[in-house]
Amino acid sequence: MVTIRVAICLLEIQIPQAGSLKQKRTILQSLIKRMRNRFNVSVTEVGSQDLWQRSEIGMAAVCHNSGGADAIMRRLISFIEEDGRVNIISIKQDTY
Repeated sequence: MVTIRVAICLLEIQIPQAGSLKQKRTILQSLIKRMRNRFNVSVTEVGSQDLWQRSEIGMAAVCHNSGGADAIMRRLISFIEEDGRVNIISIKQDTY
C-alpha cells in the first residue's frame, strides 16, 4: 500500500497596498498564480473576501512523505514572505 501525506495551511494576510477590492484581487490573483506555477499546489482565497486589505488563503500539497509535505509548506510561506505586497498575520498548518 502506498502512503501519501497531505499538508494544509491557512494563512491570514494583510495587503497594505490595496485601496479597493479590485486592487486586492489583482494582487491576490498574481500571487496565487505564481504559487501554483512554481510549487504545483492547490491555492485559493477562502475567507475575508469582502475586506480590502485582508484575506485568508488556503493551500494544500500532496506528497509521498511528511517531510516533503512540510518542506513544500515552508518554501511556500517563505515565498509569500518575500513578496513585498503582502504581510502574513497568522499561519495555521497541519499534515495528514
